[in-house]
Amino acid sequence: MNESAALDIIAVRAIEATDRERAVWSDADRAWASRAAAEVVGAAAPPELFLARRAKLALERLGERDKALPRAIRSLRWRPWAGYAIVAGALILGVAVDRVGDAQRINVLAPPVLVLLLWNLAVYAAIMVGYIVRYGEARAAGALRNIVVRLGSGARWIRARMGGPLASAMAAFTADWSRVAASLYSARAARILHLAAAALALGVIAGLYLRGIAFEYRATWESTFLDASTVRTLLAVALAPGAIISGMSVPDLAQVAAIRAPASENAARWLHLMTATLLLVVVLPRLALALFAWFLERHRATHLPVAVQEPYFQRLLRGLHAGPVRVHAVPYSYEPSPAAIAGLEAILARVLGGNVSLTTGPGVAYGDEDELPPDIGPATPGPVVALFNLAATPEREAHGAFIAAVAARAGGAHPLLAVVDETAFRARWGDGDARLDDRRTAWRDVLTGPRIVPAFVHLAGADLPGAEAAVDAALAAAET
Repeated sequence: MNESAALDIIAVRAIEATDRERAVWSDADRAWASRAAAEVVGAAAPPELFLARRAKLALERLGERDKALPRAIRSLRWRPWAGYAIVAGALILGVAVDRVGDAQRINVLAPPVLVLLLWNLAVYAAIMVGYIVRYGEARAAGALRNIVVRLGSGARWIRARMGGPLASAMAAFTADWSRVAASLYSARAARILHLAAAALALGVIAGLYLRGIAFEYRATWESTFLDASTVRTLLAVALAPGAIISGMSVPDLAQVAAIRAPASENAARWLHLMTATLLLVVVLPRLALALFAWFLERHRATHLPVAVQEPYFQRLLRGLHAGPVRVHAVPYSYEPSPAAIAGLEAILARVLGGNVSLTTGPGVAYGDEDELPPDIGPATPGPVVALFNLAATPEREAHGAFIAAVAARAGGAHPLLAVVDETAFRARWGDGDARLDDRRTAWRDVLTGPRIVPAFVHLAGADLPGAEAAVDAALAAAET
């Protein structure tokens, strides 16, 4: 899933998951978003396309109600200017390193060039060791990468500015997005840091040559502990890459000894050797690493790990139909009240993404479980709901036979939900009666079977979040 679509989808998920009371985003809104997205992309569309379109439509409607919401979400998008600013700043810093020595004198043992070489070689070593030690394993971003990520993302803006009923949703959104985008942002930060290191080296090179045009730099060296032989050996090793690609040789021992302070010589050949070395050891490897990080970034930006197998997404995907999901309910040995039917419809709307049309067939009388209505099974492959009354005593020969007959009639085309209505039982015995658990256990013994997990719901006075979780779990078992 690409970066932009994933950001929208995760934002809407955070809003819908935290708005349990439907204060910001009602069931009707959710149903509209699913229905409109399905109509746009078509019932045969890939799940990612449906989810992305639904999220876009939802955010457009939410943005009409709260103008701060789109700005808050957009602020969490990556800020490209942060990368440009870091690279440009590194280039300027390199050019601004104007004191390569006192009074235009370059100490060949202590210029910024050698510091850059040592630092970059240490970085290469750390990258190689890390790759070997953690091969195939995810690793946390380092301190520098974390700084770049903070500069490039807007999590602080959301935490500081977003308030009201959406505050908890935005907090969840920030945390979820940070987790999902962590690998992408790590690759992006690595690309920026490699480019910045190359820019810093190029800035140093440009600064040396630009000042070398206006001033004469003199090369010299001095040391308390090192003699000319040791200095020459160190310089031969440090500047060997530059000597190889430039065709210039590192000065020999006599020449090195001849420029020991207070003596000196024109620094042109030393600058050429240092420049060639920086290009070979710093600039080219860093550009290669930046290119590799860019390819990795591009791959991750189009393959963000949004797990559509999660229950939230599976619930939405059940609503991927050009029309409503048609659900057929068949009561057994009881007549559900209008309030119970309304409660069941509200629960199914939540579980099936809001786009639901519920049809309740005539009840099947006790003992008539072999004579099922002919219209069981909706026109679309939606669920079939077998409705029971918890107040009745479950019997395997009756209730068990009925659920088996409905399962056989529905076949594999229609998931089967066994919903046990607790309305009459609670009206008689109350909510806290210990017999409630005993009765539920008895019903489980009779109804539970392959792909059937009964959902116990107080339909006439449903606690919608709790009822949604129970029916959703039952439906997930029916769909496996």
